[in-house]
Amino acid sequence: QVQLVESGGGLVQPGGSLRLSCAASGSIFSIYTMGWYRQAPGKERELVARITSGGSTNYALSVKDRFTISRVNAKNTVHLQMNSLKPEDTALYYCNADIVATIRSVYWGQGTQVTVSS
Repeated sequence: QVQLVESGGGLVQPGGSLRLSCAASGSIFSIYTMGWYRQAPGKERELVARITSGGSTNYALSVKDRFTISRVNAKNTVHLQMNSLKPEDTALYYCNADIVATIRSVYWGQGTQVTVSS
């Protein structure tokens, strides 16, 4: 059974930084795109950033130049370095991955809360 487990969320002041991590485990054959999404109260879930197995990335305009996504293929992990955080970045952040195990499917983590407040 494939699982995605996130870590690294928390409370930070505006202008601060946080690093989110997500580890995929289970009987994994390969992982294609990995990404981070977020959902604020009363809003729809939105893409924050994603990265292909080859390292190509794309970002939401609202986080470009502040957030950096990276992955370590050998460890089935993906990270999100978040700098210059703003109150509007407050949300529940979800890890997402397109994984080939017994079948190919998209998996989600349970979410980690990021709160930006003074």
